[in-house]
Amino acid sequence: MELIVQGIVKAFELLISFDPEVMSITWLSLKISGTATFISLFIGVSIGTTVALTEFPGKRLVISIINTGMGLPPVVVGLFVTIIIWRNGPLGFLEILYTPYAMIIAQAIIATPIVMGISLASIQNLPPNLRLQILSLGASRLQMVWVLVKESKLPLLAAVMAGFGGVISEVGASIMVGGNIKGYSRVLTTATVMETGKGNFDIAIALGVILLILAFLVNLLLTHVQQRQHPR
Repeated sequence: MELIVQGIVKAFELLISFDPEVMSITWLSLKISGTATFISLFIGVSIGTTVALTEFPGKRLVISIINTGMGLPPVVVGLFVTIIIWRNGPLGFLEILYTPYAMIIAQAIIATPIVMGISLASIQNLPPNLRLQILSLGASRLQMVWVLVKESKLPLLAAVMAGFGGVISEVGASIMVGGNIKGYSRVLTTATVMETGKGNFDIAIALGVILLILAFLVNLLLTHVQQRQHPR
């Protein structure tokens, strides 16, 4: 218990003193996970909406694959991304292994099925006659899709929170494709694992507390936006 208290005190000391290394790691974590979440939002909403509004053979199989992807193990994603961007891999010429760019790719792959699954479910749960009503008012198909997405904005914000929460806290893929390089690709989760392995439990707990605070503040902001749209 004393160790935990020391870790919490250490976390606030690092935050109050604006420790340069901790601030750098925190900013990089936010930048990588934020970018990955934004990419996953664009891809996930687009594909999820398309699948929800389109009837085609094998649709249930596709939905099952999307739902399975929502629980995609980060280490598996890290493995495949590493193989693809490895020096001798298909995209090895990009030379982005052990860089923040590789971490963004891996985290975007992890978050996309989460956003996609929630988007798909939210569109499917809208009243069935809503599409016909929108089209009967003279709207084009593109306008109809836009209205349906706007009607689903509350679940979509939940999708953003779920996607961001999934990637800001993952560690397996980040270590595999980022390499945990000090001052370059070290983020809060990988730094926590490293300090734990070194036996610096007070610093590890401090980094864990900072990670929790960061995730809480981001989700607090998104929740505020969500509830402002739905004041009941």
